[in-house]
Amino acid sequence: MKRHVRLARLLEIVGERGKVEVEELSAELTVSTATVRRDLDHLAEQSLLTRTRGGAVASSVSYDLPLRYKSGRHAPQKSRIATEVAALVPPGAVVGLNGGTTTTEVARLLSTRRDLTTRDGPGLTVVTNALNIAAELAVRRHLKLVVTGGVARPHSFELTGPLATKVLSEIALDLVILGVDALDPEGGAFAHHEGEANINRLMVRRGTRVVVAADSSKLGLRAFARICEIGAVHTVVTDAEVHADLKRRFEAAGVDLRAV
Repeated sequence: MKRHVRLARLLEIVGERGKVEVEELSAELTVSTATVRRDLDHLAEQSLLTRTRGGAVASSVSYDLPLRYKSGRHAPQKSRIATEVAALVPPGAVVGLNGGTTTTEVARLLSTRRDLTTRDGPGLTVVTNALNIAAELAVRRHLKLVVTGGVARPHSFELTGPLATKVLSEIALDLVILGVDALDPEGGAFAHHEGEANINRLMVRRGTRVVVAADSSKLGLRAFARICEIGAVHTVVTDAEVHADLKRRFEAAGVDLRAV
């Protein structure tokens, strides 16, 4: 198991159980107790959990994995999803992108689309509240980049708050590509953090069409803060591992679900 995958899984276990011991983590992750202790010390240094004498306890942010730990999870599925989503973006569109590992991959694919280059100027306008996405796209001359402004969250690199709200309130989006923490066919789209949910909700309201990019592990679940009702979502692009019953429930809700 690669270290970034192990660290992400370790954080998930601590977040689910609240308290863990070194020995149980060693057995569950099939690594030595020395490795577990080093991993716990590393995560504690970043304030992602609190070390105890024999293990660790969850901190207030352990449920919200930093983006660098999320990036290795379900990587093949996210790559297929991103490829499908990027193909939905027409030249000349104004596209909104929130933060997340899958939306970041979509942004990278858009940055290399040759058909988005025009003689008259940018072939695509991207509006984002994600600092990492903005950093990758800023050097692409064929794209017009608009960054919302706001207060940065270190775990997701997303900008939130009234500054982001002010910018989004003044623009219109042809297409919103939305990353989520959970998506339920009856409950809608969710985020763990209420500030991110608020900005994402406004992005959805400013969009003509909303595409959710989410691997199947996020489907059928709910999280703390709702972004929007399922009726605001037009298309969901997920992986082929999605359960058939979930697929039927999304389709019954009027969502175009594409499993790739």
